[in-house]
Amino acid sequence: MLRVTELTLPLHHPPEALAAAVCKRLRITPRELVRHVVARRAHDARDKTDIRLVYSVDVNVKDEAAVLARFRKDRNITQTPDTRYRFVAQASAVPTRRPVVIGTGPCGLFAGLILAQMGFRPIILDRGKVVRERTKDTWSLWRRSVLDPESNVQFGEGGAGTFSDGKLYSRIKDTRHLDRKVLTEFVKAGAPPEILTEAHPHIGTFRLVTMVESMRATVEALGGEYRFQTRVDGIDIATDSTGERRVRGLHLHTGDYLEADHVVLAIGHSARDTFAMLHAAGVHVEAKPFSIGVRIEHPQSWIDKSRFGADAGNAILGAAEYHISHHCKNGRTVYSFCMCPGGTVVAATSEEGRVATNGMSQYSRNERNANSGLVVAIDPARDYPGDPLAGIALQRHWESAAYVAGGSSYKAPAQRLGDFLAGRPSETLGVVTPSYRPGVHMTDLAQCLPDFAVKAMREALPVFGRQIPGYDHPDVVMTGVETRTSSPVRFTRGDDFQSLNTIGLFPAGEGAGYAGGILSAAVDGIKVAEAVGLSLAAASGQRGRPCPA
Repeated sequence: MLRVTELTLPLHHPPEALAAAVCKRLRITPRELVRHVVARRAHDARDKTDIRLVYSVDVNVKDEAAVLARFRKDRNITQTPDTRYRFVAQASAVPTRRPVVIGTGPCGLFAGLILAQMGFRPIILDRGKVVRERTKDTWSLWRRSVLDPESNVQFGEGGAGTFSDGKLYSRIKDTRHLDRKVLTEFVKAGAPPEILTEAHPHIGTFRLVTMVESMRATVEALGGEYRFQTRVDGIDIATDSTGERRVRGLHLHTGDYLEADHVVLAIGHSARDTFAMLHAAGVHVEAKPFSIGVRIEHPQSWIDKSRFGADAGNAILGAAEYHISHHCKNGRTVYSFCMCPGGTVVAATSEEGRVATNGMSQYSRNERNANSGLVVAIDPARDYPGDPLAGIALQRHWESAAYVAGGSSYKAPAQRLGDFLAGRPSETLGVVTPSYRPGVHMTDLAQCLPDFAVKAMREALPVFGRQIPGYDHPDVVMTGVETRTSSPVRFTRGDDFQSLNTIGLFPAGEGAGYAGGILSAAVDGIKVAEAVGLSLAAASGQRGRPCPA
C-alpha cells in the first residue's frame, strides 16, 4: 500500500474528485487504482476566499513497485507506514508485588491499560471518584458553589482532560506511532472513528465519560484492579546496601500500607499536596515554567467569520480555532492556550477559597462562545527562584486573590476587554455574555494578576485584534484566573524513565512535567508502562526488547 500526501482539493469538491486527484498525482489510469482510503484530512484556510482541503491517502495500485520507482525521490509518495503497536514485554506470571499506577488521567489510564495488556495486572489508585460520581460533584460546584476537594475538575477518574475540549493532537515527535495506539484504543472505547483521520480530532466531555468507563472495564477484565477514593499520603523509600534509594511501598490515607517496588507517578498537574509529600521524602524535583492569565470569550460566530469568511458554518470546517502569540517589550510572551471552540468557561479549582478557570467543549462544539486561555509565560529563574515548590505558592496566591476579587465566593472575577485596556473596573456586561459557571463578578482583573502579566496582555490584545478582527472588541469578556496551564514542577527522570534518585518510581505525564494535553500524556503513559514492563520482565528472568524513549 502507498501513502500519497499533500493532495489538495477545493473545500466544495465532489466525492469522486479525490480518486481522480490520486490518479493524476500517481500518473495512473482509474483502472490501475484498486482502492483508496483517507488517512488524514486537514484544511488550509490561510486564504479564506479559497479554503482548501489537504489529504493524505492510502492507496492500492496494480503495480506498486513501478509507481514507487517512478517517484523514488518524491517524499510525498511512499509506502504506507506500519502503525501497528507491538508490546515490548509480556508477563509469564503475575509479579509478587504488582505494579502500581497512581492517577487515572490520560497518562495513568494508558499506563494501566498497557500494563494490563502485557499481563502484569496493575493496581490503579485514584484519590477521586469514578467518573459518573465525579461528574455529579463537579456540577455541584458549577451549579451550587459546593466544592469537594477530592472530587472535582482536577481529581477523579479521567483526570483534568475529562472536563476539557478533548483535543487529541500534539506536537510530540512520535516515530513509533504510539499516538495511533492511543486513538485506536479510544475508538474501541466509543470515540467517533473520524478521530483516526481528522488532522485536529477532538472528543468532548460527554463522550470522554463513557470512554473512560469502557477502558476501565477493559483493564479490569485483564486482571487490573482499581481503588478509587484512595489518596497516597506517603511513600516508603529504603536505602539498599549499595546506597541506592528504592521504593518499598505506599502509605494510603485509609491507614493501609501497599507494598510496591514499581510505582507509576501519574498524579496530574494539580496534586499539590502530593508534590509536597514527595519533595519531603527526598524525591528529586525541580521547578518548571508554566503560564498565568485569564480565559477570554468571543461569540463563536465572530471567530468563524474571521477565519472562514463566506464558508463560516461549513460542516466540514466545523467551529473555527485560533493560535496566536506575541512577544512583548517587557520580555514576556502572551499566547492563546487550550482554545475551546463553541465551549464554556468552567470552575477548575481543587482547593477551598481559591478560583481557577478552564475551558470545556462538547463534541458538537455548538455553544454560543469560543473561549481560550490568554496567558503569559513565566519562568522559575525570573519569577519564583530558589524553591522547587515556589510555583505552587505563586499559583495559590493569585487563585486566592481571584476568589476575593470574585466576591469571596466561587464566582470568578470578570472584566470587559475595553475596561481592562483602559485600566478601569467593569460594572456591566456588553454584547458578549460570559459562560462561566457558577457565575461572574464584574471587577478589575489587575488586582488578581501579576503586574507584568497585565502590562503584557494590554500590549498584546490590540496586536491580536489586527490578526483576528473583533478579537479586541471592547465588550469581549475576560474571566480570571487561568493558573493550571501545566505542572509547576518536574520530577526529573533518567533514560530508564525512573526518578533520578529513587529506583522503582516512574514519574509520568503532565503532573511530572513530561506532557501537555490528553494525547501527549497518554503517549507518555505508554512509554512509562513499557519501561515498567521491561523492568519487571528483567527481574523475573524474562526477555524483552529495549524500550525506545
